[in-house]
Amino acid sequence: MILWLIFVSMTIAAILAVLWPLGRNPRAVRGGSDLLVYKDQLQEIDRDRAAGLIGEAEAEAARLEVSRRLLAAADTAGSEPRTAPAAAAHYMRRRRVAALAALIILPFGPPGLYLALGSPNLPGEPAFARVKTAQGHESIASLVNEVEAHLARNPNDGAGWEVIAPVYIRLGRFDDAVAARRKSLALNGDTAAREADLGEALAAAANGVVTAEAKDAFERAVARDPHEPKARYFLGLAAKQDGKNEEAVSIWRSLLADAPPDAPWGAFVRQALARATGTPVAEPGPGSADVAAAANMSDDQRRDMIRGMVARLADRLHDNGADVEGWLRLVRAYVVLGDRDKAKAAVADAKRALADHPDEIKRIDDLVKGLGLEG
Repeated sequence: MILWLIFVSMTIAAILAVLWPLGRNPRAVRGGSDLLVYKDQLQEIDRDRAAGLIGEAEAEAARLEVSRRLLAAADTAGSEPRTAPAAAAHYMRRRRVAALAALIILPFGPPGLYLALGSPNLPGEPAFARVKTAQGHESIASLVNEVEAHLARNPNDGAGWEVIAPVYIRLGRFDDAVAARRKSLALNGDTAAREADLGEALAAAANGVVTAEAKDAFERAVARDPHEPKARYFLGLAAKQDGKNEEAVSIWRSLLADAPPDAPWGAFVRQALARATGTPVAEPGPGSADVAAAANMSDDQRRDMIRGMVARLADRLHDNGADVEGWLRLVRAYVVLGDRDKAKAAVADAKRALADHPDEIKRIDDLVKGLGLEG
């Protein structure tokens, strides 16, 4: 009996929750949009990615989701009309109809649907099983479809083309990426970054070959900004593909010389340079100012500085685990600092990151034997 009283109370509460706003005087609908909120969210995602709080894949999916909402908000912004006094009577009639429907549907609709469609005789399912089978987030493909539908309705939306172009690259839809980069250039204006992005899409569409058209785009980017890193890297790649190995080495060395110490693409360029020269390229070490400062430090301060450098190396390797030279340095550094447990953990991380490169794993194993880290 108590259970049925609870059900009746819940039904009455639901009816009141529906009828209460219907009984209030109509007010003018306020206009507005969430455009500024979504733009702030996009900037926050970029800040989190730059700080290393989220990975590139998570950042890309988050950008796409927020961009989809931004585009949807742009479609509907300003589209809701204000309630006019002349339409008040018609508005009240519709509210009475809605109230009558609520009085009928809320008490009798759910029980009727459950008796017709439900299975009251089935046993209950544990919460853990329900959590395991819960549906996940929307797939990237479905989000892309929504953005594409928006762009079909608004082909001159430059922000939309800018948003979807890198997603096409990630999905391997390189021809679509080229078309999107061209639209972005035409609608948003010519910048060094957009020219470099177009060249990257053209090279990807050509299976990694820097074609003449792609090279022209990279040269236009460098003409606008001589320090544009993506364009400089691909110009070095174009030189190497043309058989001009020394020119490629010169371009990449110059690029690394101008790179900030924490440049996320630095390791990638060093690997390309190592392949071109046949010798490993050392990570940037402390400058003369750092060495001079270290000379005036106490032993504890110097040890803290070294530990900070090792921690930064470890963070970089967890973001880009393909650098075998970096893993070798990290293991040695932990051994020198006396952190053998961390050294062994770094060995395990290195083997996971280099699982597809047996020759490089052998170098890790040789180092482990040489340092006596076995067992």
